[in-house]
Amino acid sequence: MTNRKRILISRQLPDTVLQKAKAAHDIVVRESTDPMSVDEAKACLNEFDGAIPTLGDGFSAEAFASTKPLRCRILANFGVGYNHIDVAAAEWHGITVTNTPGAVTDATADIALTLILTVARRAGEGERMIRAGQWQGWQPTQLLGHHVTGSTLGIIGMGRIGQAIAQRGHFGFNMKVVYYNRSPKDSLTFPAEPRASAEDVMRASDFVVIAVTAGPSSHHLVDAKLLHAMQRHAFLINISRGEVIDEAALITALVEQRIGGAGLDVYEFEPNIPRRLTKLENVVLLPHLGTSVLPVREAMGLMAIDNLNAFVAGETPPNRV
Repeated sequence: MTNRKRILISRQLPDTVLQKAKAAHDIVVRESTDPMSVDEAKACLNEFDGAIPTLGDGFSAEAFASTKPLRCRILANFGVGYNHIDVAAAEWHGITVTNTPGAVTDATADIALTLILTVARRAGEGERMIRAGQWQGWQPTQLLGHHVTGSTLGIIGMGRIGQAIAQRGHFGFNMKVVYYNRSPKDSLTFPAEPRASAEDVMRASDFVVIAVTAGPSSHHLVDAKLLHAMQRHAFLINISRGEVIDEAALITALVEQRIGGAGLDVYEFEPNIPRRLTKLENVVLLPHLGTSVLPVREAMGLMAIDNLNAFVAGETPPNRV
């Protein structure tokens, strides 16, 4: 490709991705591992032809606030979620936004099952007991957990990832699947019962997995009212985005033991996690590991480069949002 562009990559990516990017464009990779600030995003929009941003980068409406034409023409997001980008503001400036769906489905679904099993069988508590030198041997009533096999799995958001989680639950653990989705799902390849509302799913389930996309319509979708609908023994699993759950309301429910527990891979204000949450035993906390597998991260990066290259070549990017 002779039409080389100046492209900013906001975080270090796998070598295979960087090699492909450098072969086609003049690449600048930020050294910081922190999300881009709004000021950095603003500078990027004025100084680069395009960028590959990712989770938490500050492409808010404020970053796009300019009366002058912006140099940047494409934001080829690394990741499925793009709630860190004000898409409407980008479109107003004629900037195309893409993402990387599909590549993350199986890895994220695997993490959901990891959280289900870990919190249900109290594996985190058991590991902490052993590491602290407190285990005194097998006992018949020690760390009794909840049986996963044959229980009811509720899915809120039956997109690609929601379906992959449901398949694992049904075929792997003989779980009954109930779900709520904003639009009908007529072509599922496994038994699943649609419910009229998220609240209905909460009432019916032993495990509820949140798998919706982030955005204004899903902000604090899981609030105190919805948590109150859960059964007292039930577990809440979140692998979507942290702001989908009212974190303060969830902590209250966990502290008061109004639900059985929670498994979280994402947080409302990550990487800041409240001490009230980290000290609880009835919650499993992972550091946003959903797509943390090298082949998946490579696939995500290569998909972002494909979107970028298609745009530069004057074609419609395959994953325009």
